[in-house]
Amino acid sequence: MEFEVVCPLSREPRLKEIQAKCGPGMEWRLLKRSVDARREPVWRYRYEAFPAGQAPAEYEIPQYRDIRDSAPVIIIGAGPAGMFAALKLLTLGFKPVILERGKDVHARKFDMAVLSRTGAVDPDSNYCFGEGGAGAFSDGKLYTRSSKRGDIREVLCQLVAFGASPDILIDAHPHIGSDKLPAIVENIRKCIVAHGGEYHFGRRVCGIVRDETGFTVDTVQGQSFKAEKVILAAGHSARDIYEMLHSKGYALEAKGFALGVRVEHPQEKINWGQYHGMWKPGVPAAEYSFVEQVDGRGVFSFCMCPGGVLVPSSTEDGTIVLNGMSNSARSGKFANAGVVVSIEPEDVAGASPLRLADFQLSVERDMFRWCAANRGKSDPENPLAAPAQRMEDFCIGRVSKAMPATTYHPGVISAPLHELLPAIVADRLRKAFPRIKLRGYYTNAALLLGVESRTSSPVRIPRDPQTLEYLSVPGLYPCGEGAGYSGGIVSSAIDGIRCAAACAGITQETI
Repeated sequence: MEFEVVCPLSREPRLKEIQAKCGPGMEWRLLKRSVDARREPVWRYRYEAFPAGQAPAEYEIPQYRDIRDSAPVIIIGAGPAGMFAALKLLTLGFKPVILERGKDVHARKFDMAVLSRTGAVDPDSNYCFGEGGAGAFSDGKLYTRSSKRGDIREVLCQLVAFGASPDILIDAHPHIGSDKLPAIVENIRKCIVAHGGEYHFGRRVCGIVRDETGFTVDTVQGQSFKAEKVILAAGHSARDIYEMLHSKGYALEAKGFALGVRVEHPQEKINWGQYHGMWKPGVPAAEYSFVEQVDGRGVFSFCMCPGGVLVPSSTEDGTIVLNGMSNSARSGKFANAGVVVSIEPEDVAGASPLRLADFQLSVERDMFRWCAANRGKSDPENPLAAPAQRMEDFCIGRVSKAMPATTYHPGVISAPLHELLPAIVADRLRKAFPRIKLRGYYTNAALLLGVESRTSSPVRIPRDPQTLEYLSVPGLYPCGEGAGYSGGIVSSAIDGIRCAAACAGITQETI
């Protein structure tokens, strides 16, 4: 039996409240905790009741095996999909050999600091590439709608075992925080290595060849790795992987993604709007999400970071890309989120399966070129300074005369984003912002920065729905966000688990 206890934000449920709901001779455990701010903000706690001494069995993490002498499986990419594929392989008796183009999670921090401070982009070590993937430095949000694809507990319980707070098991919108994730990612690596797996950093893959003996995976650095099976979990920003596959004539599909801006508000405005003016210290920083339909396309918020900061996510010179992140406390003074417009394959002319990826890159370059050509004497010298515009100014087509404070370290340049963005994006955003029902959201205190473009992969690598093998290359398993089958940490991890199981010959019916 399940029951709910509702209480004010100022306190937790009292024992007598729980007992009154539960009934005599019963025990209980907490299943879910959430804030309900639809009216007066309250906590909602959902419990499971059971007869005394008959507690339901807790989820048990599968046992990791020592696999030093086992058959290897190459995993390309050490993001969530790659890491959890490796952990699954340990439980199945296979040796994961992880090839990661970037650096380990701690070393990549230095390159990200240089990126923010000087605008110098290391194409292999940045906010997108490196151990932990893009998710390691973007708040660590863990909610997903992909529960039908696998057991979310296998992901969350392992994260707790590697150092995450047990709160992620009960929070309705769990997150870890960019300050906590690096240590967890490192603990996962140590576990994999301790059981006989391998990590190879600074190994950018440039060739995947299959013959009668299996696969040979070549790297730019001149090393080759051999295995009978390969999991391709390179992430949604690895354009070179798409180009390599396309050059070989392998099957690829253009896939819809979303593109728009990062929106930054003072956090107090979001707190005031969501909590109806009743927010107080100690209450979680307010979040928001919305979806609007405008001219036949979805306009929606994405990757909302309460109390967060904006970061440069370019992976190559001559582009400007933004993302958001927040630490576990979410205690910063600003809130940010992507607000993006759905882009479908029919929106971009051409027949190439890479046309949406080319469109994505062209917009990122347009942002950079405009700033380079229009930088004034008082504007930031950092080449990754982003074009920006106040929200109301954007909607009425007026260039902002002055910029509000921002957390984006490279700085901003006042720009006509309403003209810089593709019309199919700008026109829909201008119609959508005034419709947002959150009080205080539509305001000139909000700053729009361009561009938010790395929402998901603009390419899908087609695979067999049962075996999960690449349709063009048997034994190769496209996996995670970069292959077009997930979005976010948990769904990517679940897809990694599924692909690892498929490598072991476990069919989808039994996963």
